[in-house]
Amino acid sequence: MRKIIVYNIISLDGYHTGLGNEVSVMFPVMGGKAFNGYNAELLRGADLFLIGRVSFELFHDYWQNVAETPESDEWTDEQREMVEAGKPVKTIVVSDTLNGSWPGIRIIRRADAYEQIAELKGQTGKDILITGSRTLWNDLLAHDLVDEIHLMIGNIVLGEGVPVFVGKPDASLRLVEVRSWEDSDNVLVRYEVLHKSA
Repeated sequence: MRKIIVYNIISLDGYHTGLGNEVSVMFPVMGGKAFNGYNAELLRGADLFLIGRVSFELFHDYWQNVAETPESDEWTDEQREMVEAGKPVKTIVVSDTLNGSWPGIRIIRRADAYEQIAELKGQTGKDILITGSRTLWNDLLAHDLVDEIHLMIGNIVLGEGVPVFVGKPDASLRLVEVRSWEDSDNVLVRYEVLHKSA
């Protein structure tokens, strides 16, 4: 059975993004080797990338730009590594509003999401990875479909913004790893979700 793994970077005081869901406030802690290198590590262990519409629209152009111009000095080795690791991973977007033709990308409507994602989990394969997509993964967590939560805590205090968790989810977590990097002020905490059905 596949695992659904959530990977997000958050501020030290627990915010996912700034006010109005402004993601650029997190750029100072997202650009380092730790964030992109760990993303590449998770992508190598996955064969499905699950994402919500807002995060998809934010990430898609960035990933495509790196893939199309890998030799550019604009990108770091870690960014190139992350995009290369993501190339064989299929993308599924959960959205009721995403329109247009997206070659190689499957769209699941929200009304069908729980059933179809549970079916994907039951199939043989590698991990299913979610990054960003706070609304999506909080909803899946509430429906007992998330298996692990990996939070990279950045060395930034926002003071206000969009908190990483929606309300108080009915989920029990067990800490399985804490990781740090010599050249980074970020810390990774990895939790296993203790399923209610177990």
